[in-house]
Amino acid sequence: MSHPTGDVQAFEAHAPEAELDDLRARLAAARLPEAETVLGAPPGPGRWDQGVPLADLTDLVTYWRTAYDWRAFESRLDAIGQFRTTIDGLGIHFLHRRSTRPDATPLLMTHGWPGSVAEFTDVVDELAEPSDPSAPAFHLVIPSLPGFGHSDKPATTGWGTEKIAAAWVELMQRLDYPTFLAHGGDWGGNITTVLAGRFPQHVRGIHTTFAEGLPNASTAGLTPTEAQWASDTHHFWHHRAAYAKQQATRPQTIGYSLVDSPVGLLAWILDKFADWSDTKDSPFERIPRDRILDDVTLYWLTRSGASAARIYYESHNSLAPDLRVDVPTAITIYPRDIEKYPRPWSAQRYRNIVRWNSPDVGGHFPSLEVPATFVEDLREGITAVLNA
Repeated sequence: MSHPTGDVQAFEAHAPEAELDDLRARLAAARLPEAETVLGAPPGPGRWDQGVPLADLTDLVTYWRTAYDWRAFESRLDAIGQFRTTIDGLGIHFLHRRSTRPDATPLLMTHGWPGSVAEFTDVVDELAEPSDPSAPAFHLVIPSLPGFGHSDKPATTGWGTEKIAAAWVELMQRLDYPTFLAHGGDWGGNITTVLAGRFPQHVRGIHTTFAEGLPNASTAGLTPTEAQWASDTHHFWHHRAAYAKQQATRPQTIGYSLVDSPVGLLAWILDKFADWSDTKDSPFERIPRDRILDDVTLYWLTRSGASAARIYYESHNSLAPDLRVDVPTAITIYPRDIEKYPRPWSAQRYRNIVRWNSPDVGGHFPSLEVPATFVEDLREGITAVLNA
């Protein structure tokens, strides 16, 4: 990894008021389709079968236009600490919160799609400064993936998970963290796996909610629960993953809608929060609507709908079959996540699993859905990793 500059600059994001006025005007002028043809009163089964219901979207668009407070989210990011640095010619944005605890351990946390650094803002304080003095504390580094948020948009191909992982190692070195722990889910879990497999001299251990097994793993010998997980994952990729195929093959095409229409962007992302969360009807059963709008508005104001989608083009099905992870690994499988790999499958890749956990609640966005459970589970997983 080249080292063109070691400069790390403090960063503040303050969207011009004109940008927010433009957003509100576009929301007010939105052209909406007719209602879905699977009508039903909430929480009727199948209400979301054709995607985001018109009534739900209309309510959220009105709230976004008239009541949502973007400035509060900007203030939260500034309070955590925002920075940028340039790695391999690309500007990388990241949050950096140092703990006051002398025994704190560096922890790199990587988000996925359709997430962002917004996924972790509600758990930063408790992870850095635990209310329980006996709980582990962390120096937190939370980067925005290339093409996401306030990171630069790559102008050429090549910024896949392998290059991102190498960039994260460089980032941690610049922050004087020669060795560190890593956590991630979704694309962040994939990148965390690459970090551990390619850079074990820097990565002390990992915690992940995404532990992809090897291709063509056998279902022989699986428990009934594990067999159901395998069946659910297969069903997801064959019946609910059209978004991934679109973004992996034609990200530019969908990108025009995502960058030009805030309602289109909201629907594209809200659909995933609804389908992938541990809820019966609406994602707002667990995730506050302001948190979803923090994420969506960040995509909107940074015009990153197309550039973020390209991570699928760069990295879809790219986790190397021969990649093995030997560092201590804690794996958590939330019950309503979209990909759940049986432990025998994961163990073929992660060969030093020191903790395996499956909580009772939670889906693909645990830090937003069940933040207290997420924090406790992450602490216990990291403790097992450190003890190993």
